[in-house]
Amino acid sequence: MRDHVIHYALIMAAGRGSRMMPLTSRIPKAMAPYGESTLIVKGIEKIKRYVPYVYVTVGYKGALLAEHVVSHGVTGLFDTSGQDNAWWIFNTLMSKLDEPVFVLTCDNVIELDFESLEADYFQLGSPACMVIPVRPVIGLEGDFIHKDDESLVRLIDRNISSNIYCSGIQVLNPKKITDLIVPSDNFYDVWNQLIELKQVYCSSIHPSSWFVADTIDQLENIPPGY
Repeated sequence: MRDHVIHYALIMAAGRGSRMMPLTSRIPKAMAPYGESTLIVKGIEKIKRYVPYVYVTVGYKGALLAEHVVSHGVTGLFDTSGQDNAWWIFNTLMSKLDEPVFVLTCDNVIELDFESLEADYFQLGSPACMVIPVRPVIGLEGDFIHKDDESLVRLIDRNISSNIYCSGIQVLNPKKITDLIVPSDNFYDVWNQLIELKQVYCSSIHPSSWFVADTIDQLENIPPGY
C-alpha cells in the first residue's frame, strides 16, 4: 500500500477549441474522436485507474460535454463558462480542498506513471504546485520551465527557451494556493505569484509518451502507441 495517495483529479475541458474548427462547431474539443472513443474519455479511463475522484470543467457546449462525461463515471462537473483557465481554483468547491489534485487538459494524449508522479510530489514536500515537464516537440507550442538543481522553478515563460517545457499536467493543492496568493483567473499569474513564494517545483518524472491534439491535423496524426 502506498504511504501517500492522491485522491483527486481535474480535467480542464471548457475551451472552445477554435483551432479544431470546423469539427468544434458541432461538438466541444474534448469530444473529438480518438480511436473508438473521444479524447476526454480516453483521459478519464487512464486517470481513473489511479484516482477515485475525477472532476471536469465544462464551458463551450457544456451541456453536451456534461452528458458525455457523466455517462463515463466522472465524480462531478464545474461550469467555468466565460472564465480563464485558473478560475476554478478560487471559485469552486475545489478552493476548500487541502489535498493535492492531478490537473490535466482534455487535449493531452499521454502515458504517465501516476504512482511515481505521486511519490515525487510528496518527496518534494507537497508544494502548492508541481509542474510535469516534457522535452520540446517540434511543431507543438509550450511554456518553457527554468529551474534550479533542487527542482525549484525560477521562471515559466513561452519565449525564453530551455530544454523542458510544461506538459499541461500539474499537481496542485487548491487550499494552499488560495491561502498564499491573490486570486487570479490565469495560470501565468498563479505561477508567477507562487514562484515568488518558492512554491512551484518541477517533477523529475516525464511522461513516457506525450502528444497534444490541438488541431485537426494533430488529432489525425497522433503517433501510433499513444
